Amino acid sequence: MMQNGRSSDPRSQRLTSLDALRGLIMVVLAGGTFGLHQAAEGFGDRGLWPAVEWHTSHAEWITNWQYVFVPFWDLIQPLFMFMVGVSLPFSVAARRRRGDSDRTIAWHAARRSLVLVMLGVFLASGRGSQTRFEFTNVLAQIGLGYLALHWVSKFAPRIQTCMAVGILAASWLFFAVDIGGSDLQPPAGSRLASEQVAEAGASWAKNTNSATVMDRWLLNVFPRPDGEKYEFNGGGYHTLNFFPALATMILGLLAGQLLRSGRKDQDKLLLLLGAGAVCLVLGLVMSAAGCPIVKRIWTPSWVLFSGAWVFWILAAFYALFDVLPFRRYAFPLVIVGMNPLVMYMMGQLLRSWLVGRVTTHGGWIIKGILPADVTLSSAMNWVPVLQYSAAFAIMWLICYGMYRRRLFVRI
Repeated sequence: MMQNGRSSDPRSQRLTSLDALRGLIMVVLAGGTFGLHQAAEGFGDRGLWPAVEWHTSHAEWITNWQYVFVPFWDLIQPLFMFMVGVSLPFSVAARRRRGDSDRTIAWHAARRSLVLVMLGVFLASGRGSQTRFEFTNVLAQIGLGYLALHWVSKFAPRIQTCMAVGILAASWLFFAVDIGGSDLQPPAGSRLASEQVAEAGASWAKNTNSATVMDRWLLNVFPRPDGEKYEFNGGGYHTLNFFPALATMILGLLAGQLLRSGRKDQDKLLLLLGAGAVCLVLGLVMSAAGCPIVKRIWTPSWVLFSGAWVFWILAAFYALFDVLPFRRYAFPLVIVGMNPLVMYMMGQLLRSWLVGRVTTHGGWIIKGILPADVTLSSAMNWVPVLQYSAAFAIMWLICYGMYRRRLFVRI
């Protein structure tokens, strides 16, 4: 049987929605929000710009319920990690169709984990003269949890769900017990606010929690640039974020197994929407019970709260591009989704350079678009949008050229 021109058995097909959603994630990351945050700062309180600024920023610490509950920029990393879980059943099935044994697939998962961690360390090192062993980059976080995710995928969905619950419970206990984090003193100039401690409790506050203690031990085991001693992450992120984030990937794994199942499309959509509703309720209950919703330390309540939104976003993409006849409109995103690592690395390594080149060599075009008296015009606020959009267009064209030549980078 065929549904909308595709096989009714999703086990043997590539879902457009997954490539499109993966593409959206990379578009947002590589585009750096397309200069909208800078434009919003320039426009100030006018019109919808405060909402634009809020959705293109990370929450300072605890997620507040404004606009659409959570900043869209805060959902990109959960979507990224969730999609790793969604893709795993399809990846394993494809390798089995090629004749790979379980042992071969497991070795591939181990190699992928190692490469992702190494790429994360490479990006953390930046332009420094010495390797900076830090593991908060999303690639390193995925790499640290990927092999465990592969192992979890061997069990039945009910067991996988229980494992996710166990991870969330252990993570909550780890912070609640407080192994000395509340005794830490933030460095001078730290943006740790007293109201964060009052609102979340010291065990969950920025740089005064158990995960900080673990990082101050672990990261000082590695050689540090110029012999510096690791004390705090400026954003409050931690290596151990990968552990509760594994639960986010397991949620994606459950969703991917559902999409590969023989259920009807309507049933899949209802289950995705229902899973999101359950996650939202449980996340809010956890928050009310003393586990604040904090993305930067990936609290258990954040896993479920963000999980609600990523389930619903996946449902929307599946409905649009695999159920309804809108597949052709996903093409610009699919171009990126077929080469996500290429677009991500270009965004991390080339975006700033491209923005600079656009400014240098395309400034006359920008001036031609804007009014003559640009210094007195609010149109000047649109300059970052033009710069970032032009830089992204160049990166997209590179992905398009690779797509046309069937060149796909895989780990």
